[in-house]
Amino acid sequence: MTARASSAASSGPPADDAAHLLVVDDDRRIRALLSRFLTEQGYRVTTARDAAAASACLRSLAFDLIVLDVMMPDENGFAFAARLRQESSESAQVPILMLTARTEARDRVEGFEAGVDDYLGKPYEPRELSLRIASILRRAKPPPSPGPLTQVRFGDFTFDIERGELRQRDEVLRLTDRERDMLRILAASAGDSVSRETLAGSGMAGNERTVDVQVNRLRRKIERDPANPLHLQTARGAGYRLLLDR
Repeated sequence: MTARASSAASSGPPADDAAHLLVVDDDRRIRALLSRFLTEQGYRVTTARDAAAASACLRSLAFDLIVLDVMMPDENGFAFAARLRQESSESAQVPILMLTARTEARDRVEGFEAGVDDYLGKPYEPRELSLRIASILRRAKPPPSPGPLTQVRFGDFTFDIERGELRQRDEVLRLTDRERDMLRILAASAGDSVSRETLAGSGMAGNERTVDVQVNRLRRKIERDPANPLHLQTARGAGYRLLLDR
């Protein structure tokens, strides 16, 4: 902690995974007010009194958002934002909310041209500031990666991959161990073709010809017309695929 950048105190420590905000303003009173308010909102907060202090913070800490003033000594907020966006470091991608008394249309344009993500004029409603910050963080958050496929549907059927349970509407259908193994592999492939070799090597006894026999038996359980299957189809030259509902 230095005289140029300091962490805010909190009446109750924010969660370890709380978003970390960098507040940059040359007015000590405003820094203190913002720090207290944002900490009460559940954020971790670091403050800096000018662009140089903010740059030092960004070199040593990771931030989720920068709350930036325009009118500061030496380098103003517009110049700081533009310079940050031109860097090749990860800090160049940190969202910026410009919070300033410069509220003319030309100032807003200059801010967005410099690369800021949002612009809020002083004086401001604390609730609006909180909502804008939450909105920026929500947009910046990467989408969650999809978890492993656990259940698939095709026609009237639902297959629970983990449990190996096949249902037609509310009725549980009996499967042999081989049929269950094949369905697991086909369902996990999400409609892509699976070779006979892969199915034969899945722990089932027998060879690729055995797979054809087992597929025909499984079709009798899930197809209205096994000779013209809708769900468990032959991928010519490639094997089989289970067509899933989207």
